[in-house]
Amino acid sequence: MKRRFSLVLLAGLMLAPLTALAVNPDEVLKDPKLEQRARDLSAQLRCMVCQNQSIDDSNAELAKDLRVLVRERITAGDSDEQVINYLVSRYGEFVLLKPRLSAQTIALWATPAFLFLIGGIAVYRLSRRSRPATGGEKALTAEEQARLAELLRKEEG
Repeated sequence: MKRRFSLVLLAGLMLAPLTALAVNPDEVLKDPKLEQRARDLSAQLRCMVCQNQSIDDSNAELAKDLRVLVRERITAGDSDEQVINYLVSRYGEFVLLKPRLSAQTIALWATPAFLFLIGGIAVYRLSRRSRPATGGEKALTAEEQARLAELLRKEEG
């Protein structure tokens, strides 16, 4: 029993995802405070190659170049916001893992809901239009039935 538990534990540890430590030792800044700022900024920036990883986690060459660029801007005295703005000006909003709230992002998120609403209204209207009327018709009176029978006889004959 103990051996089986050990094997299951070992297999679980082997299959558990490990974080990729992509920052190379030659990229690390000597000042720990500046390095922490660089790591924090790198965690907010998207790798343009991997697209679902931050540049801090990616091993792509472009991610390495961006990490070096972030560190250069920090050592040059840029604030965190200036570094982010610089990278956005070069690569666009897509470089941010969490895009800023703007008219474009609102439109991007609201469009599917708006289209769903329009589709729902269209389906509702079409279903109301094609639905047969129920209970609204009255039966023909004896006089109307006689008139109908007369008209049908004239048409047949």
